[in-house]
Amino acid sequence: MTRFAYRFGIEEEYFLADAETRGTPARSVAAFHAEAGAALPEIGRELLESQVEACTPPSTDFAQARDVLTHHRRTLGRIGRVHGLLVFAAGTHPVAAWSRQVPSEGDRYTGILRAVGLAGRRSLICGMHVHVEVPDPDTRVDLMNRLLPFQPLLLALSASSPFWQGEATGLSSYRLSAFGELPRTGLPNLFADATSYERYVRIMTRAGAIQDASFLWWSLRPSIKFPTLELRIADSCTRLEDALTIAALYRCLVRLAARRPDLNAGLDGASRALTQENLWRAQHAGIRAEMIDEAREDAIPFAQALDAMLALIAEDAAALGCEAEVQGARRILTEGTSSDRQIALAGDGAERPDLAATVDWLSRTTVGAQPDTVSA
Repeated sequence: MTRFAYRFGIEEEYFLADAETRGTPARSVAAFHAEAGAALPEIGRELLESQVEACTPPSTDFAQARDVLTHHRRTLGRIGRVHGLLVFAAGTHPVAAWSRQVPSEGDRYTGILRAVGLAGRRSLICGMHVHVEVPDPDTRVDLMNRLLPFQPLLLALSASSPFWQGEATGLSSYRLSAFGELPRTGLPNLFADATSYERYVRIMTRAGAIQDASFLWWSLRPSIKFPTLELRIADSCTRLEDALTIAALYRCLVRLAARRPDLNAGLDGASRALTQENLWRAQHAGIRAEMIDEAREDAIPFAQALDAMLALIAEDAAALGCEAEVQGARRILTEGTSSDRQIALAGDGAERPDLAATVDWLSRTTVGAQPDTVSA
């Protein structure tokens, strides 16, 4: 097996909300961004002014990542309070209206909005991205193919977007539906090899469809900025421990696929279509979904699919020293996801959901207050 450290980095996106209305801030948030940028050099902007991004440095230590993200979350929460803002992590903003969003300044954001039009302004969503070190570009493309079937499980565990524009969506993760309005999103295509992938990027770039490969917004992609394979399927995780669990699972899966070249070898169009169906099931029902097992040619409970994945990566979790974080997946299964908690707080099936209480819980939990749980 190739020997390298499988260093990882986590990028989290957060929403800003007016502390009184819980909706879109009624005034400029430029002062918040200026203070946050001065206090936290790792903080960045996102497509919309009501969003902010934080990232960890490359690391092999989940304790370090926990400390960094805890500091980011608490600092942003403190600065937000000074400016009358709530800061929270979720895949969608439960109550904010997309029509009231103000784009962030910057050539990249302006260019994206010019290229995608209204779909960009409607992209009121936040995700979590995880980079894992894969030095060889050819290997990145191979792993992108073979890790495809695991993505629905990771989405379900991260689900935090049951509401949109003040309404219940009936989904655990609506974020992917909103994001799907943009081009080049969703599952990556299956590429025969790195040469095939490079040919695709070259043609798309020469044709003017994209500026570079960073405009491929798939749920899993080779990074052009770092020597990594980047996971982009997850909703922004309200609970920090959930974010660390998703990152640990993905890091272990990368190592698993690197040491097991036989794993998911030879996936075809039917395999990708079955993964797409599982992704929809994860969007809809989250950790209560039944997942299609291609080998069995039948559906199995989510818990069984999760057990199978955890068994596969047990060796990798031990080698990478993240067994506790990986086992957090069982905690999510017991306690429920952020979506489960949001729905319970709003009143499951309520004609007029109490989304103010939901936003308050999201903010308290994101910035460090101990959350209560809901049984799944």
